[in-house]
Amino acid sequence: MSKRCIISDAPRTVGRPLVAVSSVLVAGCHLVPSPTSQELEQQELARAAIPAAWSVPEARTSSVEDGWLATFQDAQLDQLVSEALLYNADLRAAAARVDRAAALARAAGADLYPAVEALARGGGEMSGDNSGLEGGLLSASWELDVWGRVRYGARSATEQYASAEADFEFARQSLAALVARSWFLATEARLQRELLEEMVAASAELLELSEQRLDVGIGSDLDAASARVNLQARRDNLREVQLAEEQALRALELLIGRYPTAEIAVPVEFRDLVAAVPAGLPSELLERRPDVIAARNRVASAFDLVQQARAARLPSLSLTGSVSRITSELFVLEERDNPVWSLGARLLAPIFTGGELAAQVDIRTAEQEQALAEYVDTALTAVGDVENALAAERALQEREEILQSGVIYAERALELAQTRYRVGSDDFRTVQEQQLAYLNARSSLIRVLAEQRVQRVNLHLALGGDFSSGS
Repeated sequence: MSKRCIISDAPRTVGRPLVAVSSVLVAGCHLVPSPTSQELEQQELARAAIPAAWSVPEARTSSVEDGWLATFQDAQLDQLVSEALLYNADLRAAAARVDRAAALARAAGADLYPAVEALARGGGEMSGDNSGLEGGLLSASWELDVWGRVRYGARSATEQYASAEADFEFARQSLAALVARSWFLATEARLQRELLEEMVAASAELLELSEQRLDVGIGSDLDAASARVNLQARRDNLREVQLAEEQALRALELLIGRYPTAEIAVPVEFRDLVAAVPAGLPSELLERRPDVIAARNRVASAFDLVQQARAARLPSLSLTGSVSRITSELFVLEERDNPVWSLGARLLAPIFTGGELAAQVDIRTAEQEQALAEYVDTALTAVGDVENALAAERALQEREEILQSGVIYAERALELAQTRYRVGSDDFRTVQEQQLAYLNARSSLIRVLAEQRVQRVNLHLALGGDFSSGS
């Protein structure tokens, strides 16, 4: 195990010789390593231990694959995702946060190097304050990071940068998933609208038939009135679904950065889904999913800030050096070597700060506890997303099979009821009930087909696989 500097809250003696401080510097002070992913999993997720396999028995445990967007075999969807990646405002904001974190990491790392400054003045008799002084000064200072305060700060900033990168990657994947889900929901809205248009046409035919039966004396006013009510109800349903379709299309257009005109053309049917998705192992998820990686990096950053706050309570040692040359046209300077060189050291120890430094340690410690809690929440959410998506995929597959059969039976029942009504063997109420049952069956099937694809997208996102095969 590498040598570590033991940083405690106990008071230390300040008045030691500079030689002793230098010996500590020569010996070297290694930073305390931040918690590893294995340590976090063992300590913070002990109560909800990650199992060896998913709870859904049918889940495939082969490795998670990238390029999931291509599995939907929809070139128009691919184009919409590409467009969203270029123009979505939220993703651009996430990219800007990455750039900011990178700049902060560079700024924090700059303190590890000496600072060099130059000062010059001239102008002869008219210089500055009319003193006639001319010359220049070159100075340098360097804090010897004995206790790791500067290095902890730099490492924390680097980990924040890594966290921002992982957050951006998850935002990128989430955007692709959101576009895909919106695409499938817009497709569902179109299919529901076409179904209602078909049912409106069927209701209009039934109304015409009931009026014809009334004209020839074999119908009734009640049947005709019921047919009119049924037609108006279907028209109202249709208008409601038309609005839902328009709103779904506008939401999709806004997502990809377009003006919301509700003019995107969506497919007339759902394409078949590929076979079950490889889900990998639960133990691999925490190492792969970007939002979990980001949360883990924030824990590491918070850990380093605690160490930095503790190191700030200890003495700091800086080396300084300068060279200067000064001349004057107005008076003779005191005899001395010119230029002048100087080297020195500065030892600064906090004696009394009113409890500020101790409070900083408490603040950073509380922030670390917060980061740990957020990591646990993110990790549990991640495994919960996968379990829910796997269970939903299984249930939706079973529901599709049930509803496919239900649509066949409802269609046959409606045909029989319409035939019996035409020959006068049944009343209009039976036809109305069978028509409603057929409408509900087909509408439910469309909804399940859309939900299957939405949940498939959710599963891909939950597993952390990239939507692009080329990344």
